Amino acid sequence: MPRKLLLPYKSVFSHFRAPGGLHDSLAMNAARSGYRVFSANSTAASTELAKKITERLGAELGKSVVYQETNGETRVEIKESVRGQDIFIIQTIPRDVNTAVMELLIMAYALKTSCARNIIGVIPYFPYSKQSKMRKRGSIVCKLLASMLAKAGLTHIITMDLHQKEIQGFFSFPVDNLRASPFLLQYIQEEIPDYRNAVIVAKSPGAAKRAQSYAERLRLGLAVIHGEAQCTEQDMDDGRHSPPMLKNATVHPGLELPLMMAKEKPPITVVGDVGGRIAIIVDDIIDDVESFVAAAEILKERGAYKIFVMATHGLLSADAPRLIEESSIDEVVVTNTVPHEVQKLQCPKIKTVDISLILSEAIRRIHNGESMAYLFRNITVDD
Repeated sequence: MPRKLLLPYKSVFSHFRAPGGLHDSLAMNAARSGYRVFSANSTAASTELAKKITERLGAELGKSVVYQETNGETRVEIKESVRGQDIFIIQTIPRDVNTAVMELLIMAYALKTSCARNIIGVIPYFPYSKQSKMRKRGSIVCKLLASMLAKAGLTHIITMDLHQKEIQGFFSFPVDNLRASPFLLQYIQEEIPDYRNAVIVAKSPGAAKRAQSYAERLRLGLAVIHGEAQCTEQDMDDGRHSPPMLKNATVHPGLELPLMMAKEKPPITVVGDVGGRIAIIVDDIIDDVESFVAAAEILKERGAYKIFVMATHGLLSADAPRLIEESSIDEVVVTNTVPHEVQKLQCPKIKTVDISLILSEAIRRIHNGESMAYLFRNITVDD
């Protein structure tokens, strides 16, 4: 029996906005309810999401000052009493990642020393999440950041679509890893007129599980791009060609290890039919877009007539807007977990989906001690 299609969040949460419904409880006075919402960003562009969340909550942003001194040091001043209250710090991560991290740490510590009862970090995009595995003689920086946040005083984190779900195990306190997939699925259903003629594409086998989850809920086909054109620098980083070939290497007598065979990917192939179809590439992060541009070119060669790229976090670093504008990609859809207004001005193909609704509801539920299970209805582990 076919499963029921996932309802879009617009309808799922509609009763929160109904007169006299649960949404009215969001308009409670923040001071009387015992919670405050602060923004740890020092730049105006990065506080837009915080403003949208507080508008939905019917609250005002807490009074604080966050700025950089002339010598580059970060200073945070809390301008009101927070004693015995639940404090939510909303921190979006702009291009200057390290400054944003320091702002969050210093604000959390300032609130801790001001006797806040609980300090909950709302960090839609968790920085350094790509550095969650050991690379040669590197380090697991994501684990280091988790320890720093706990030491600074955070007692809970709300985030969205962690790059690796195992990152939750790095923390010594609860982590709610929300999902953006219902919003992106809703965008596909409402904004892509002929989406029934689409196929969900994973640009690598590693993204196949996420793509399969999207395809099953939309009742669409699935395609996977496998292989590579040539050796990349990342292959060297992940140890694909290690150990290095050493001449005259000294080997202990009697120690004969099996020969280490280097990994080798086959030429690029597309598993699945995309001819005459709309191709929708799904992933969690769009940072350097070269791989997405290359995937779009391959899909065009295989007969796809329209190409969409959808992801939760649109970092869009370096000259990503220009590359997207010049590529075969028709549209890039990301959420507002990361500020990217400048990139949108440079590239009209970039579209934004607002996820402030689920973040505001998560804040309300955590403060009131309600279950978070409702926010994960029909959500699969592979999202």
